[in-house]
Amino acid sequence: MQRRERLHDLLTRAGLTVIEEVRPGNLFPPEAGWRIARGIATPDGAAPQELDAAWWRRLSDADGEFLVAVHRHRIGGNDAWWTRVRHAGSGVPELTGDPGFVALSPDGQVLLAAVPGTDGTRVTALDRLPERLEEAAAAAVHETQAERAEVWAAVPGRPAWPLHWTEGLGFNPAATDELLIRLLDVDEGFLHGCDRPTVLDAAVAHPDPRVRSTLADTFRPKLTPDQWTHLIRAEPSPARRVLWAERARARGAALPEVLYDDLLTGPSRAQAAQLPGLPARHLPGLASDADPWLRAAACARWEELATALRERLLADADNTVRTAALLAHHTGAPMPAEVFAALPDPQRAIEQCRLAPELEAELVRDADANVRRTLAANPALSAHSVAILAQDPHDDVRSEVALRPDLTEKQRAAIRHDFDPTLMSHTLPWVEDLHGDADAMRRLAASSHPLIRRSVARARHLPPDVVARLAQDGDRVVRLFLAESCEDAPADMLLEVWRWWDGSFSHPGRPRSHPNFPRSGLLRYATDPSGRMRRLALDDPQSTPAHVARLARDPEAEVRRRAAEDPRLSPADAVRLLNDPEAHIRDTVIRNPRLPARVLAGLLHDRDTANTAVTNPATPLPVLHRILNTAATATATR
Repeated sequence: MQRRERLHDLLTRAGLTVIEEVRPGNLFPPEAGWRIARGIATPDGAAPQELDAAWWRRLSDADGEFLVAVHRHRIGGNDAWWTRVRHAGSGVPELTGDPGFVALSPDGQVLLAAVPGTDGTRVTALDRLPERLEEAAAAAVHETQAERAEVWAAVPGRPAWPLHWTEGLGFNPAATDELLIRLLDVDEGFLHGCDRPTVLDAAVAHPDPRVRSTLADTFRPKLTPDQWTHLIRAEPSPARRVLWAERARARGAALPEVLYDDLLTGPSRAQAAQLPGLPARHLPGLASDADPWLRAAACARWEELATALRERLLADADNTVRTAALLAHHTGAPMPAEVFAALPDPQRAIEQCRLAPELEAELVRDADANVRRTLAANPALSAHSVAILAQDPHDDVRSEVALRPDLTEKQRAAIRHDFDPTLMSHTLPWVEDLHGDADAMRRLAASSHPLIRRSVARARHLPPDVVARLAQDGDRVVRLFLAESCEDAPADMLLEVWRWWDGSFSHPGRPRSHPNFPRSGLLRYATDPSGRMRRLALDDPQSTPAHVARLARDPEAEVRRRAAEDPRLSPADAVRLLNDPEAHIRDTVIRNPRLPARVLAGLLHDRDTANTAVTNPATPLPVLHRILNTAATATATR
């Protein structure tokens, strides 16, 4: 395949001088220009004719400059930015033909376009563009029931984008369980966000292993133990059966004991022996098994093994088994220096074993700071050694000591440690284990260490006095975690956090979706200087469509986006926001059911918007079924 000509080379060959790349900003966006060029939502007054020199003069400013986008001439095919160019000649730039272009005058008044098609090049010329767009938005709302029926009867038409439709169809909230179950035969990607029990049951039992694999690989659906069991049993790969059992356990599903019996009799028995939920009745058999890997796996459950089995494993002929047994044994019994010296790799012993006093004293003074840092996290370390490492010259070592659960808060506060508050932090497991202990939460909420207070704030429920303390914490991440995780977070703090945070990947709706987030009285923010606060006005039960209309014209994009998703948005404003300079606003309003039928149908047949438009719940269910039929046929013949 011939390499595509670079954009600047193409423009230069057309007789244009490239000046700069221009983000749409407040300009009419190229994406909307492409729709008009392809005949979708084209305003009245378009003049499909030859683009003569007169039109090019109207397009250019006094310096001969205008904006242009050439189809699929950016990285990844993204031609959503304008390129400012200058045309110094008096003739016509050689832009018509493949691959197609749209051009905009610097003042946004004139749009020219030429897009190749099956019937030849489609040429569009529009003046008074903003005025015509406003007129088109106002006219689009006048739609009779008969006109809507006629529009939907023609969907899907041509050009159609069946693969784009299948990628989005499963995310349409109006799609029924029946439709989604049919969609499983065509595209299973929607399972990553699906929580419908009937659809999940169908996916679990689906004959296509790719569908079942997608279900097991995603974190969103919370499968029942029965669904997990069915999924695991249906998987032909023994290794993947064990992997999925491990995932089921990690996601809180209790698997039946008989399933473990089956996994232990398969070819992946060694992997199954390491499953954390393995019933204790299997341990004696594993500890006596002919396979050394299984005997070593049994050592992970040391405290559940009988004394005779422990002694046998400690004397095992296999070095791997003996090492696993020694490490398990010495989590309780002190490990002598000679045993430590004989280990093939001492790392795990430093991390987890109880060490003989002389060995511990030697390691505390080890020249390698990495050894001392690892030792500092050892839960079996003596108080004397902890005190020595708390004064270690290396900050990494002291920082590890400062997070030990066996310190008093007075001891912790006395340790000089470095903590970067900007780094991503995770909940400390030992603090999480104490989330149900009110007294422990009171003590730890007053800790000098921000990471400990952050870990307390991750509790789902906390005593009122602990909530009050954390809500006033000087570390704003503590307040953020409280807003994301704690159901008892107070309204005033949630509102304060909202001023600088509007959701993360793990907690996308918080703090605004928190049940304690205030709803009444938010209209007072409708004229707030902060756009983030103006967004809240539409959450107030007293807000009206008039407020939506006003905020749909707000100068800040985040406010317009909030209006774009509001079900009270007028059809005219919905059409107008399709031309917003910001892509995320256009994407949002495409999902709004207030869009007129003929506009939505046009978006369904535009390659750039088909994937999003098919998620709009205003699309009638019979139309969704026809779209799926078309997609299924296209997929089958691909």
